[in-house]
Amino acid sequence: MDVQLTAAHWVYLAGILVILATMALRKNIVVPAVVATFLTALTFSGSIVTGLSAIFNASLVAAKELFNIFLIIAMVTAMLGALRQLGADRMMVAPFRRVMRAGTSSFLVLAAVTYVISLFFWPTPAVPLVGAVLIPVAIRAGMSPLSVGMVIAICGQGMALSSDYIIKVAPGISASAAGVEADAVADKAMVLSLIVGGTALLITYLVQKRHWRAPSPDLLVEWEAAADRGIGDTRGDDSSGGGGGSRPPRRPEPAGGPSGGGEQAATATAVLVAPSDPIADPDAEAEKERRGTAKAFAMLVPLAYLAFIVYLMLGKFTEVVPPLQGGDAAAIVGGIAALILFAAAASTDRGGFLETTSDHLVDGLVFAFKAMGCVLPIAGFFFIGNPEFAGPILGISADAAGPAILFDLVTTVQSHLPQNAFITSFGILLIGLVAGLDGSGFSGLPLTGALSGALGPAVDVDPSTLAAIGQMGNIWAGGGVIIAWSSLVAVAGFARVPVLDLARKCFLPVMAGLILSTVFAVLVF
Repeated sequence: MDVQLTAAHWVYLAGILVILATMALRKNIVVPAVVATFLTALTFSGSIVTGLSAIFNASLVAAKELFNIFLIIAMVTAMLGALRQLGADRMMVAPFRRVMRAGTSSFLVLAAVTYVISLFFWPTPAVPLVGAVLIPVAIRAGMSPLSVGMVIAICGQGMALSSDYIIKVAPGISASAAGVEADAVADKAMVLSLIVGGTALLITYLVQKRHWRAPSPDLLVEWEAAADRGIGDTRGDDSSGGGGGSRPPRRPEPAGGPSGGGEQAATATAVLVAPSDPIADPDAEAEKERRGTAKAFAMLVPLAYLAFIVYLMLGKFTEVVPPLQGGDAAAIVGGIAALILFAAAASTDRGGFLETTSDHLVDGLVFAFKAMGCVLPIAGFFFIGNPEFAGPILGISADAAGPAILFDLVTTVQSHLPQNAFITSFGILLIGLVAGLDGSGFSGLPLTGALSGALGPAVDVDPSTLAAIGQMGNIWAGGGVIIAWSSLVAVAGFARVPVLDLARKCFLPVMAGLILSTVFAVLVF
C-alpha cells in the first residue's frame, strides 16, 4: 500500500537525522529532541499551541511509560543505601569474590547469570537482581562501571530478549506477520542472537579490558562515593565525597564530644578501665551487635531474591503457583526491595526509622531522576512516530487514531529496496533498527514480519530467515542496548553510568555483530 508522506513526515525524519548526528558528535541530544518535537507537532497540526503543548505532553507520555523503570531503580537504590549504612553490602558480596576474583572472571559470571535469568524471565527482573547482588562484586573485582553496564545490556536486553526463545512472544509476533511457523523463526533467531551477542561481548572484552584495574575494596568505595556525589548525597559526612556508607558507622562519641571530653567523659573512661570492676565495653558490644545484624541482612537479601527466582521457575514450568508476566515480576522485585529497606532502616536506627526510611527513598528517587531524567524528552520525540502514543502527544481525541509517522517512513523505504538477497536482508535489518528507534523492541515486529513474508519469495530467501533478521534489528535497537531512551536506562541506573555514554559504547560492538549475523543468515539459512 502506497503511503502519502506529508510535511510532518519530512520534519520528523530531519529530526531523527539531526539527533543521530548530534549523538555521533558525542553531544547531548535533549535540545534537538525537544526542538524536533515542537516542529513536528507544529507542522502536523498547523497550530503553535499544539506545538508548545506537545513539548510537555511528549515528556509526560514518556514518563508514564518509563516510570516503572525509574521506580524500581529508586527502590533498589534506596535498599542498597540502607544496607550500606549497616555495612551489609560488603558482607553480601563477599561469597562471590571466590569466583569473581578479577575482571575476566567477573565478566564471564555477569554475562552468564544475566543471560540465563533474562532468557527465562525477560530482562525486567534480571537487571535489578544482578544490579543488587553482582554489580558491586564486579566493581570490586576491577571491572569499570561502563563495561559492567555493557555486559548486562548485551546479554540481557540484547542476546536473551532478541531470541526470546523460552517465552516466545517476539518470534510469535514475527511469525504471525510473516505467515510462517513461530518455531522456525525462534530457532533461527536463537542462532543469530548468539552470533550478535558473542561478537559484541568479544569486542567489549577486548576494548574495555584496558580500563580495568586491580581488584580492591577501595574500588567499591570509590564507585559508591562517585554516585553519591552525583546525586548530591552528603549523608556520608566524610571528605571522600559521601561514599562512606559502605564502611561501618563510626562509634558513638562519649559525652562531651570528640575533643575535650569534660569531666563526664573522664569519669566514664575511668569506670570502663578500672581494674577492680571489669565491665564489658559498650562500644564493643554495640559493634558486635551491628556486625551480627549486617551479617543477617547480607544473607537475607540473596536468599530473598533466590526464593523469588525459584517462584518464577515454579510458575514457568509447573502449575504449583500462577506464572508471572514481566511487569508483575518487576513489581515483586521492587516490593522485596522496599520491605528489606524498611527492615534494614529499622535495624540501623530504631528510634528514627520512619525518617531514615523516607530519606533513603528520597535519595533513590533523586538518583533515578538525576541520572535518567534526560531520557524523557528524547523518548517523547520518538513516541510521536508511534501511533499508540502520538494521539495523546498531539492532543488528538482518544477515539481517533494517531499518525504512524515513523512506520510510514519505514514502509516507504522498503518499496525502494532492490530485489537481491543480501540487499533485501540488510534492508530488513535496517528497517528493524529504524523501527526500534521508538524505544520499544516489539512495536516494529509486525512491520518487519509482514515485509519478510512479502519479500522473501521474491528474492528466494526463507521468510522465517528475514523475519529473524528483522527481529534482531528491532530488539537490539529498541529492546535496550543501543537506544538510550529504552530499558537501557535501568542498566545505566544500576551501573551508575550516563545512559547516553552506555548506548554509544554499545553501538559499534552490536552493529558489528548484527552485520556478521545477517551475512551468516543469508549464506547458511
